[in-house]
Amino acid sequence: MSTLWDLVRGLVRPAAKPAVRRAPSRPARAKPRRPRTAGPAQERYDAVTRAMLDLYGVRVRRWRKAMSGIAWEVHYRDGSVTKLIEAPRPKGPMSVAVFLHEIGHHAIGLGAHKPRCLEEFHAWKFALERMEEEGLNITDAVRRRVHASLHYAVAKARRRGLQSLPDELKPYTQPPPRTRHGKTQG
Repeated sequence: MSTLWDLVRGLVRPAAKPAVRRAPSRPARAKPRRPRTAGPAQERYDAVTRAMLDLYGVRVRRWRKAMSGIAWEVHYRDGSVTKLIEAPRPKGPMSVAVFLHEIGHHAIGLGAHKPRCLEEFHAWKFALERMEEEGLNITDAVRRRVHASLHYAVAKARRRGLQSLPDELKPYTQPPPRTRHGKTQG
């Protein structure tokens, strides 16, 4: 009788497994691939991205895959300040809107507007105005995203005890209008 140790030491060879017959694989259908080249819209997104980063002295810490972002500053002992963002790389209307929104936080000044939901309003306003100036497409999905974001910011401020809501934010007390598919954001 052989033991497990015999198997480990190589004294006994395990029984051979039966061979499994595999069906012959079909050759993959070759799809004609177009070379990826930046189109005119992508060139405009890239130009706007470079211009905004240079104009406001902002550095991208990381390009996000998700349609979310964050803006912050690092203050050093010598008095210097580094402006940083994380945002999606602008490739379409939604990603460029989120990117410009994060740039907007630095353009208007982080913490310059109180309450925080008012700062969010001005950052979105900055983003939409830059998109219009640059001739970039502002889709209905972008408008729904802005409304949903501001609705969330207002609701959060109220949960935290906001007493007086600025007039600019009163339209955002109601949730964004629903679409045919029941989505509130694009």
